[in-house]
Amino acid sequence: MAAQPEVTFIGTATTVLRIGGFTLLTDPNFLHRGQPVYLGKGLWSRRRTDPAMTIAQLPPLDAVVLSHLHGDHFDRVARQELDRELPIVTTPAAERKLRRWGFRAAEGLPTWRSHELHRDGETLRLTSMPGQHGPGVLDRVLPDVMGTMIDLLRDGDRTFRLYVTGDTLNLPMLAAVPERYPDIDAMLIHLGGTKVAGILLSMDAQQGADLVELIRPKLTVPIHYDDYPVFRSPLTIFLDEARRRGLVKTVRPIARGETVPLRP
Repeated sequence: MAAQPEVTFIGTATTVLRIGGFTLLTDPNFLHRGQPVYLGKGLWSRRRTDPAMTIAQLPPLDAVVLSHLHGDHFDRVARQELDRELPIVTTPAAERKLRRWGFRAAEGLPTWRSHELHRDGETLRLTSMPGQHGPGVLDRVLPDVMGTMIDLLRDGDRTFRLYVTGDTLNLPMLAAVPERYPDIDAMLIHLGGTKVAGILLSMDAQQGADLVELIRPKLTVPIHYDDYPVFRSPLTIFLDEARRRGLVKTVRPIARGETVPLRP
């Protein structure tokens, strides 16, 4: 069991989370530098970076948390190499496709619904948070996306709370997150300012800093920011914006392959 909650950054939005006695994998993207990925609607991109590890090098996993079914979040390597019996907590739309692919333990959660893991007096509760990948009606042609609130409970008492944003824009719907789930210990924020045809599809530096101010986690760890050419908002711009707003002390950058605690 990890002494404290921690995250290992593999690349893109792919991380290994060790929280209590549980180990989770998020948004598995294991393609290597130069390999193409299909993003849907005829759009392809090539990865700029290498993942910090392979699927074979992962620790034993309790579940996968999948924000949405895009090729840079669940790629062909994951489809081929992940254990078909591994629970995958995701959106209802993604569950349907994953089950067709043979992932029999995929579970789609409508917004605010939860899935729980139990072990040795601990409960890890995974709750679907609202999210929207594109602005306005454009969102209808993009995959459904969710954030995830991860609560660790020991003997019924919550001891840790992590918010994983998923590839959402910062829209008014997210105001409900801190209203329903205050006292967030840490946030994994998906940045990058993804743009296709000039349209913003994931948070850029400005939206990311706005969300930090809205959520007010004790710690923010930025991920999903430089792995593909469609990511147009560099991490440095977000860090500059956080510094300008006086937020930088609560922001912890993480390098691929690095493991950092999820407490300040």
